[in-house]
Amino acid sequence: MWNELAGGALIGIAAAILWLGVGRIGGISGVVANLFLLRQGHRSWSLYFFIGLLAAYPLYVYFAGAPVVQMTDNKILLVVAGVLVGMGTYIGNGCTSGHGVCGIGRFSVRSIVATGTFMIFGILTVLVMNTMMAGV
Repeated sequence: MWNELAGGALIGIAAAILWLGVGRIGGISGVVANLFLLRQGHRSWSLYFFIGLLAAYPLYVYFAGAPVVQMTDNKILLVVAGVLVGMGTYIGNGCTSGHGVCGIGRFSVRSIVATGTFMIFGILTVLVMNTMMAGV
């Protein structure tokens, strides 16, 4: 429980620092997209943010040990899931971190609707997957 609370607090603090310090929203899809922009000013903050994301997991493993993660070995399912997430991020003009953490904090109606949609489809996905696994 404490790890989850600390992680949530760190995400919120990082989003606030990015918003107050650079004036940018800390949505991961936007950060990654900014890495490929031709304007140098947008790439520097995105690069630092992205490096921080990449460094976070090894640091967590070093200090707290490897977390237990259960995931399917089905490569086709993983590819389809990745494509669907990418399409949803593109269509929704952002991801869960951008809309859920930063957008709701700014009282953005679009982000509130997007986050509600993420939640509904996440719940439906779990229900479908649990139903499919129960029949196996």
